[in-house]
Order: sequence, then structure tokens, then C-alpha cells
Amino acid sequence: MGALTAWILVCNPARFRINDLRAEGSELDSWTVRRYLKEMRTGDPFALWVSGPGGGVVAIGELTGEPYWDEGEEADDQYWDEPPGPREAVPLKVERWLESPIPREWFRGNHTFAGAGILSQPFAGNPHRLTDEQWEALAAEAQQTVTSGPSGAMPADDDWHLQPGEEIRRVELHDRYGGIRQGGISPSVQSKNVLIFTDASTGEQHGYDDVWESDDRFRYTGQGQTADQVFTKGNKAIRDHLQDGRHLRLFIGSRGTVRYAGEWILDPGEPYSWGRAKSTNGGPERKVIHFHLIRVGAAVTAPGVPVGSAYRVEDETTVPKPAIPSAPDPALMGRNLSKHRELQNALAEQVRARGMEPLSPSPADPAFDIAWHDGDTLTVTEVKSLRPENESHQLRTGIGQLLDYVDQLSARATQVRGVLWLERTPLEERWLGICERAGVVVAWPGADAKVWE
Repeated sequence: MGALTAWILVCNPARFRINDLRAEGSELDSWTVRRYLKEMRTGDPFALWVSGPGGGVVAIGELTGEPYWDEGEEADDQYWDEPPGPREAVPLKVERWLESPIPREWFRGNHTFAGAGILSQPFAGNPHRLTDEQWEALAAEAQQTVTSGPSGAMPADDDWHLQPGEEIRRVELHDRYGGIRQGGISPSVQSKNVLIFTDASTGEQHGYDDVWESDDRFRYTGQGQTADQVFTKGNKAIRDHLQDGRHLRLFIGSRGTVRYAGEWILDPGEPYSWGRAKSTNGGPERKVIHFHLIRVGAAVTAPGVPVGSAYRVEDETTVPKPAIPSAPDPALMGRNLSKHRELQNALAEQVRARGMEPLSPSPADPAFDIAWHDGDTLTVTEVKSLRPENESHQLRTGIGQLLDYVDQLSARATQVRGVLWLERTPLEERWLGICERAGVVVAWPGADAKVWE
């Protein structure tokens, strides 16, 4: 393969509302192209040029694929004053938005751009080719004006407040969490979420056959109303959500008020399959993607799916606020949570000291506190702080949680055992016998020999 070619893509803000796209935190992940279709390749760098007064280069990035035929149904069509319809497009990723545009005057004053197409033929179709020398000069100038996100701000930390079953107006949902405001799949750059919408009242006419296979399993049809569906845009965001660290949030309904149906993940054993469905309004059949979703917290029993991810150290320095503002004793709840974090982090350090890696649950796992592998044995742990008035409840709950974790993970490890890690010895000795009969190891700091046997 030869050297990569650099390009300039031109945006007319009178036709495409680029400022609205950035203000709403939406991603720009493709652009219309008319020339050099056989020469544009994955990995080619590009600069985005906004035309008109006060314009210039506003972003740089790279192409993520080769040009493809777009039927004109992509989600960013909402930013066009007039939908462009079917066209050739190239997939791309914006890597850096610039704090201020690199203006036309800079290009005119730089001798490396003498005779460049963007200056001599500004109204020619996209894209404009750059020489290696021109790209090096432009990239160096862009490096001086880089900021780290849309509109000069870093994407906000993920802070999800909706509970399953809650309803919210879709416009308010996007105001709060970002993402595009129409279409079925809405990845956000403001938060680590991919918002997906299912609507039986409108989906059937476009060949979207979403199926509830059970309360915890859902088959979701990919994006694309005509022609074969491919892994670009929203479909790619769903396929790669785990490796990208994104949460899949499912909503019932697509317009007006929508209802939150919880967080989901792709089935690690069979993330998707292919099917066939009619195009929009009963058009010819085309190939469609069926994503196989599992509700977070449901059992993932596919053998070979790894358990856990790198341990996430809990913050012990900040007293957490209780989830229920009307709790009878918020300070006491904060103390219990802080003690829980302290116990959990200390146990993780013991695991490391013995040459093993502590694990936190991944979205495919039940919500254990810590796990680790010792040879063929997987140990999963539930940590409990204890007070005299809540001890029985804590122990009863912890034993039940561990039995559930062990059962869910039994297909994914050769041997699984559960450890109930307590703040101290139980006041009632009978709990030691109950744990032994249930097959649960119970231990606490200073009495932990059984954990390491």
C-alpha cells in the first residue's frame, strides 16, 4: 500500500448546520464526496473546512473506511436544511476540534498552498487533495489551536439518573445526555452512552422487526432502511460498545415521551446475526443486522466469556451521598458505604499481595464486589459492613447474592466459590454454620485463612 493521502472536506454552513451538531454533542462520522472515490482510503487524514465569512478549517481527523453508497437515511440528516438524499459518502472520525478556525488568509499567506485546489477551485466538489508538504504545514498549525471536544469542552462524565420504567421527553433526554435527536440509534459524545429506541408503531414500515425473546433478552434490528445494512455509524457503535466503554440504553418509543427500559449489552456468545427484511414501505428485501441484547444483570452463561475487568479502586476519601434523600439517617448510610469501600479495597490489596489480579464486574457479569482467578478456581466476593441492628439482614442478603453469583458464573469457569467478606465476626455464631452448609466461605480481617486455602 502506498503512502496515505490528505484531504480537505468542505462544509457549507448554509446547507449543513455544523454549529448545531457541535452544540448538541453529536458526532460527525461521514461526509458527502463526489471525486477521487477510488483514491480515498482508510486512515487518510482530513481537515474539515467551513466556507463563508469567518470560516476556515475547524477540525481534523481521519477516514475510517472507503467511500460507500448512502441511501440518504443517516441520522445526521436532521442537520441538513434540505436532506441530500442518496449520495456517495465516506466514513470518518473527527479527532480534534479547533478552538478557532484556521482562516482562509492563513492559507493564502502560506507559500506551500500556492495553487492549492481549495483556493483556486473552492466550489469544486468534495474532496480537495493536499500534498504531503501542505498537510504537514496544516497539521502543525492545527496543533496550536486544538481543544478537546465539541464546542471547546471535554465530554461530560457519565452520570445516569433514569431508572427503568421512568418516562422522559426525548428532547429532554438529549439535552441531558447528548446524542442525535431522531432515528433509532443515537451515540453520544457528551456522555458514554449509546441511546437506542424501539417503536413497533413506526418500525414495521421500515423493516425493523424488534423482538422481545424474554424479559432479559431482546433482538434489535440495526440501522438502515434500504439496501444491505453495514457496520457504520449507529450499527458500529452498538457492535463496539463494550470495547469503547459505552453503555447501551434502551427506550420504548421514538418520539415525544419515551420510556427507559434499562441498560443492555450485546450477548458475548452471539452478539448479532444476519436476517432479511423488506425495505421501507414494502420495498425489495435486503440484508439486516439482528443485535442480540441481554439486560445488564441477567445471567450470561456462554462458556468461554471472560469474567471481570481490571479492578476499579473505590474512593474512600469522599463520603457518598445516600441514594434516597429522605433516608432516616443519611450520615449512617454514608458511614456504611465508606466502610464497605474500605473493606473492598483492602481485600483487593491482599489479592495482589498473593500474586493474583483482583477483578471488578464487567457489564456481562453479576454485580459481585471483587473476583479473582487462582488456577482453575474463580472466587467471587460479596463485601458487607455490619451493625448490630442490620447484621441479620446483611448476612441473609450476602449469602443469597453469593449463591446467585456462583450459579450464574458456573458455566464460565471450571470451579466457582463464593466468599462473604465481613467487617467483623458475626454476633451470632449460627451464621457460620449456615454459611458452611450453603457452601459459602465466610471471613473477615484477621480471620481470613479459609479465603486463601
